[in-house]
Amino acid sequence: MCGRYASTKDPALLAAEFDAVDGTGDEAPGADYNIAPTKHVMAVVERQPEDEELERSVRVMRWGLVPHWAKDLSGAAKMINARAESVLTKPAYKQSAIKRRCIIPAAGWYEWQPAEGRKQPYFMTLGDDTSLAMAGLWSVWWKDDVPTVTCAVLTTESLGALAEVHNRMPLLLPQDRWSAWLDPTSLDPSELLTPDLSIVEALELRPVSTDVNSVKNNNASLIERVELP
Repeated sequence: MCGRYASTKDPALLAAEFDAVDGTGDEAPGADYNIAPTKHVMAVVERQPEDEELERSVRVMRWGLVPHWAKDLSGAAKMINARAESVLTKPAYKQSAIKRRCIIPAAGWYEWQPAEGRKQPYFMTLGDDTSLAMAGLWSVWWKDDVPTVTCAVLTTESLGALAEVHNRMPLLLPQDRWSAWLDPTSLDPSELLTPDLSIVEALELRPVSTDVNSVKNNNASLIERVELP
């Protein structure tokens, strides 16, 4: 966890939902029902340019964090998640956790549960039009003066019924934690790394088609409920 998720809103809707401005320009990806590692995704950040006011914006990033000191982008697919329990001590994530935190909005995420010789995919969602706010980190990697902005999703131990599907889940932020998590002047996020049980209890664990197993499939039917045998 988290290896696949869905993001279905355009940047203007996300900006309105997260009280931000749309900073994606013409780079915003379209609705994606099967986001896989290294794809471009949208994230919410807060930055304060020199002599300007703090601004919250929706930006485009590449999923799979690449530290600024990495030689190349080849390790990105293995860096899509960061464990909340160790994010403040791991060299690859520590500075981003302190200074460069973001929110990665999602309609929901997928997980696979072993079941009688096969794995049954589930889509974890709030079941309405409300986005999940997955806690994330971001970093900038440079080559030939060209920046690549990358990100990772924080994960924690699963709570409640989620533990029956998978032992890890994304760190989901309730709205009253958004500002504190995004605040670039706050250098100690340790109190925000505990999962919020109320969000977990509100989730729908929706069985979905095994069509999601292939990243080639990408349409709205992937998040629709199916009846289990």
